[in-house]
Amino acid sequence: MENKKEKAAPDVSVGADTEQPTSKNTTGSISENDGNIKNFEELQREMQLQSDPSYLQTISMNELFDTQYPSKQPLIDGLLYPGTYIFAGSPKLGKSFLMAQLAYHVSTGTPLWNYTTRKGTVLYLALEDDYRRLQERLYRMFGTESTDNLYFSVSASQLGNGLDEQLARFVAEHKDTKLIIIDTLQKVREVGGDNYSYANDYQIMARLKSFADAHSLCLLLVHHTRKQNADDKFDMISGTSGLLGAADGAFLLQKEKRTGNTATLEVSGRDQQDQKLYLIRNTENLLWDLQKAETELWKEPPEPLLDEIAELVRKDNPYWEGSPTALVTLINVDIQPHVITRKLNVLAGRLYAEHGILFRSERVHEGRKLRLWKDNTENVQISQELFMQLLRFHLVEDEGCEKEIKQGLEKKLDKMVMRDLYGKFKTAPTEEERERARKEYLDRRGVPESFRW
Repeated sequence: MENKKEKAAPDVSVGADTEQPTSKNTTGSISENDGNIKNFEELQREMQLQSDPSYLQTISMNELFDTQYPSKQPLIDGLLYPGTYIFAGSPKLGKSFLMAQLAYHVSTGTPLWNYTTRKGTVLYLALEDDYRRLQERLYRMFGTESTDNLYFSVSASQLGNGLDEQLARFVAEHKDTKLIIIDTLQKVREVGGDNYSYANDYQIMARLKSFADAHSLCLLLVHHTRKQNADDKFDMISGTSGLLGAADGAFLLQKEKRTGNTATLEVSGRDQQDQKLYLIRNTENLLWDLQKAETELWKEPPEPLLDEIAELVRKDNPYWEGSPTALVTLINVDIQPHVITRKLNVLAGRLYAEHGILFRSERVHEGRKLRLWKDNTENVQISQELFMQLLRFHLVEDEGCEKEIKQGLEKKLDKMVMRDLYGKFKTAPTEEERERARKEYLDRRGVPESFRW
């Protein structure tokens, strides 16, 4: 690592308490002059190509690295992520109690064992229970400590016969839904002949996965295991390998002795490290407690680039905007301007998770512009008109107001930047900082040199 570079003032804006752009396109920009926006002729050519049966949509490696994809923030760190998971175990093992435990912790945001949990609405389809049994079970587990974010149902339609619409309506009415538990999968399978073919099992999981991915939530499907053992324990999951093949991961709960209180929970998934947890059941409240984990969770190594950006974008300086070259001059990391944009595209999810900093990149006439800002949305106020437009856009999917929303957010962002610059001009600790803020404020206002104070 090179010595700390002198942080000369670049031609960028500094400071504004700003907000995350609200748009369905997470990789887009709120700028009206985004050079990434395709013209009508380009879109028309693409549509013509896609209508050709022989057309194969591809993306180059360069395009891949130049695109920022939304990251999957875990519901429970190291354990549960957005996607579709199978939770399997033999009957009467305590699966439903563990499901209730997971549901409660996600709905309240309280840590599960030693794993950080993020709060969100939970729907639990307890299709082998009734409300009386649920009430008794939850009371024994948690007493009268309840939550408004956990919903139950003991009856639901089947896949292809109403369940899809029921889940879609619930999610539409509860926008912060993070977890849906279906207990059990067998209760919602389509009635038909070839129920246990590989193709049918794969199709069922693919259908559920499509729903989970579309709504960025976790769908947890409780299922049974076979009685016979297998070399790979996950092969004990009832049905064909099509279930696990299409799923994002699986949990397998097993007891060494059926009458005992200890069990193992094995976890395997695409977005997480394989684990084996040793659990013990509390005989009084029937909660599962963690004894030990066989494998310590892998932690990503320190990333100097993210630490440097966290130093640059702080609470007292929550916004930065400029070119990749300008950013490189401000940080103590030996990196090329074209590389830093690509690296931040890849690490954007980690930057937000570790430091609460959002990142956007866009092409403008002058080249590429980067934006970095603290997520302080709780302190942001918007007009009633803009709020109603956002409601129409998200609740009734009225895309006719998308342009107005972009313009409104852009104006809000500019006002916040201007306010922060004026504040720095008045309160900055050094004359140099006050002068820099004054100059940038007047530049943004377009005030001629002869009229400046």
